[in-house]
This record gives sequence, structure tokens and C-alpha cells, in this order.
Amino acid sequence: MSAEWVTAQYNEEFRTPGSGLPRVAQYVKDYPTLAPWRGEYVARPIFFAEREMREFADDLRHLLEMIFSLPDRMFGGDLEAFRSVLGIDDGQWEVIRQFGDLTPPCFGRADMYHDGTSFKLLETNLGSESGGWGLVSEISEAMMEVDAFADFARRNRLGYVHPIRAVVEAVRRFGARVAPGREPVVALLEWRGGMKDYGDLWRNFRSALRSAGFDILLAEVSDVRERGGALYLGDAKIDVVYRAFVPDQIAGEPDGWDLVAPLLRAHQAGGTLLWTPFSSNMFANKACMALLSDPARRRCLGEDERRLIDRVLPWTRLISADVLRTDTGLVDECLARREQLILKANARGGGSGIVVGWETDDATWRRALENAAAEGCVVQQRVRPRSELVVDPLSGETEEWHASYGMFYTPQGGAGALARMVPAGSGSVISLMAHASARSAAVFHQSELPVWGEVPVLSASPAESAK
Repeated sequence: MSAEWVTAQYNEEFRTPGSGLPRVAQYVKDYPTLAPWRGEYVARPIFFAEREMREFADDLRHLLEMIFSLPDRMFGGDLEAFRSVLGIDDGQWEVIRQFGDLTPPCFGRADMYHDGTSFKLLETNLGSESGGWGLVSEISEAMMEVDAFADFARRNRLGYVHPIRAVVEAVRRFGARVAPGREPVVALLEWRGGMKDYGDLWRNFRSALRSAGFDILLAEVSDVRERGGALYLGDAKIDVVYRAFVPDQIAGEPDGWDLVAPLLRAHQAGGTLLWTPFSSNMFANKACMALLSDPARRRCLGEDERRLIDRVLPWTRLISADVLRTDTGLVDECLARREQLILKANARGGGSGIVVGWETDDATWRRALENAAAEGCVVQQRVRPRSELVVDPLSGETEEWHASYGMFYTPQGGAGALARMVPAGSGSVISLMAHASARSAAVFHQSELPVWGEVPVLSASPAESAK
């Protein structure tokens, strides 16, 4: 029984008169812990084979390990040379250096498409500022409270991974360094003014954490003070800062260092720990994927590693001012293959800085390459997402949608997935922030075992998988 068969069966039951499945999306929208998030939801979840999800999680873990090894393996340990190739400017580099911790934990959300054959990695999104953890956890929880869906899940051996529980496990383990034997006090810190733009997302995150028995404080970096080598929010001593801002916000404002000075002092004193370090943003730079993808640069990698890269990573190349001057062959190839390529700024997310080659003309594409080279960018092979058939609950018509998937991961392994979907043909950038028609959907996996149940973590190792 394939995931495609499960999708067809779901849509057939969805259309059946009297079915409770059409009510699932509205139940999700009204779910208490999702109330802070005012987004919309697709009428059904997406289904995959558990083995496919687990294998991609395993490949992702190994690929991240390769990315962490790039400074040593490709640059002989020269971090200055590494950050120069990545296009990290002096201001951002100073932030990374001052806060130290140059080997970050594997924690974030990898974005990928499924081309109908396999998952293809688009971005790693390494770091705690990546959102969506609370959405996927609570969407899945809510759906399982609807009897019609719970019955369908049992009959088809569907399960899901709860990312929020994986977050709680990771942060508790980390916080035990400064709060042994008790629950750590965790504060999620946004940049100044960040709660205005992202408050709904983080309030959903907090609601989901509370439903899992863990609470956090929400604040902006300007709200905290350092005292005695630790950070305080009012009278509350903070053990762990869950970071929701990035180095360029510190480096890009005249008083940026003044705002983070209390955090830096507490971090250096060890009284308050930072989850995750700013080096996460260095390794999340899209140029790291280009370094892995380019055969001319990856001779230091083993044969199995190169096969893994080619399996999960689309053709990706680095474009910089130096490349424009020295590698005319690559530039000519990018110009000739415009309709197959997409351009992405190295250090941006949320759909910002993207130029879609197949939606531009030759002159616009050339200008985009030249302009983006000054900032640093990559060009990546187009991945055509497979179509997902969704029945509209009002019209009963079957519509085609395209999905971008986010796979969450922690140091303990893969931690579930979320789908962000748009109607087919409505645009090439699938992002909740950049596309007005984008909606969220849960991802359920179909177990190959004759029993159904939720698994705690999609682990990378067979031993962890059995837990």
C-alpha cells in the first residue's frame, strides 16, 4: 500500500456524503494552541512512506556533518578563508567570533521539494530562529482529535513525529548544564521590534510547548538585563536564551552591540547559555551547499559522501564578484541555462532575494546575477515539485497543489515535517511569508509495520528508531 494509494483513498472518503473528513481543516483552525497563528490550512495532510522520511533524515544528518567539516576539509582550518568564500562581512563575523561556540548543534528546519521520485534539499535553515515547530506539532495533534481522521489513520497505519517534544528534549538536555536537577528557565528573545512581525509565530510556539508540559518566556533583546554573570527578565533569572535573531541584525544597527552586551556578558560568564550559537548562521549559509555540490571543490570528500550529495542536493553553484571575474565558463553556463535555474541570496530566508530564472528574460537574469554577486548568492537547479491532489471542501473539485516541505531536526535526529503549499501555477516560491495563497499542512508517514502509533523521533540510527 503506497502513499499515493493512501492519498487516493483519503480523497475518495473525503467526497463520500456524510464523511467527517471535510471538517478537519476547520477543527484545526479553531484548535486552542493554534489560535495565535492566523494562517490557513490545506484540506488534507500529505502522506509519505515512513522509510522515505527516515532515509532522508539520515542523509540530512550526514550532510550537515559534512558542512560542519568544511573549514577543516576544504580550507585547512582557515576560518578567515572559509568566511570569505561564504561572503560573511566583517560585522557579522565579529558577532560569530565574540560569541564563540564555532561548532553548533544540529538544530533547525531543512527545506526541500519532492520531485515525484525523492526529496531534494533546498536549504538547511540551521539555527533556532527557524520557525514552524509549533505549527506542525499542533496541526497533527488537532487532526488526531477528529474521530473521522483518527479512524482513517488507524486503518492506514499513519503516524507522525511531534517536533515540539523533540525541542523540549533538546533544550532540557542543554539547560541541564546550568540547571541540574530542575527545569531550566528559558526565554525566547526576538530582536527589537521582532514581536510585532513574528509574535504570532512565537506565541503559537509557546502554546505548543505548554501543551507538551514546558514553558518559556517571550521577550525582545532590549527587555533583558545582566546581573552577576546571568541574564534576567524582570526578576526571573534566565538559564537558556532561545535565540530568534541573527548576526546581521546586531551588526546592521548602530546600537546593535549595546543591545546584546548583557547577553554577551552573561554568555561569556556561563550563567546564561545561548541556544543556538551564531555559528549556526555561518553553516546555514547557502554557499555551503554550493561547496558540496561543485565537483571541483569536493575532492576531499569520500565516494559515499559524494553519492549522498548527488542524491539529495540539486546542482548548486556559488556566484560572487570573484566568480564573475574569473569563471567565465560558469557564468556562461548560468546564462545559457536560465530556464533551469533559480538564484538565491546566500544569507537570506523566507523567499527574500530569490530570482526565478524561468520567470525572467535573458537581460533581467544577467542583471540579477551581476547584482546578487556583490552580496553573494547561489544558483540552483530547478526542482519541479510533484503535484498533490486536494479536494476542495466547498466545491468538491479536485485541485493540484505544490508543496515545500520542512523537515525539523535536533541533535537526537529527525523531528517531523511540515508542508507549506500553494495552488499549482500560482507561483514558484512556496513560502508562508512570500505567497498570499500559501497554506500549511501536516505530514503523516505510513508505517510498514502492522501496528499504528506515533513515534517520538525520526532517528538516524536503528537503535534510536526502536525506542
